[in-house]
Amino acid sequence: MLKPDYPLLTDRLALRPFTLEDLPAYHAYGSRPDVVRYLYWQVRDLPASRAALEQAMTRTSLQAEGDALELAVTSRASGELLGSVLLFWRSQEHRQGEIGYVLHPDHHGHGYATEAARVMLHLGFDRLELHRVYGRLDARNTASARVLEKLGMRREAHLVHNEYVKGEWTDEVIYAMLRSEWRP
Repeated sequence: MLKPDYPLLTDRLALRPFTLEDLPAYHAYGSRPDVVRYLYWQVRDLPASRAALEQAMTRTSLQAEGDALELAVTSRASGELLGSVLLFWRSQEHRQGEIGYVLHPDHHGHGYATEAARVMLHLGFDRLELHRVYGRLDARNTASARVLEKLGMRREAHLVHNEYVKGEWTDEVIYAMLRSEWRP
């Protein structure tokens, strides 16, 4: 089981559970076609953003396989919501997890996704004692691939037309890291 003490702090970021006060900023990026282009979900209207946010608000600990930690990524300097970061507990038996992240495009290119995802790797490897953590992405999402590479994850697979997403066959790329390779 993993229930972190919040907020989780880095030099520039504070990761914390979501609140309803986050709805305007959460909706601001969840309603953008350029943000959801490579994600499994569609552009969200305000009621869909609220429903997704309410679900995210419940994801504050990992108690069993299948649970997810979904945290607000905020600026320590301003308190502004920049996006979200996730850690899924995918398998207890095989000690595996998955990370993910979504940031508002105004905050791309500053290393925030890498900084926030590094915290998720720390939680997965050092606190939950996972053996392997991976990230999956649409092969066209080269910016996300760069984040995983900056974290030191290796590209393990390129699956060709393995998923039908938003009306088209898409390739999926998988990056991973073992606990023995983790360098905080």
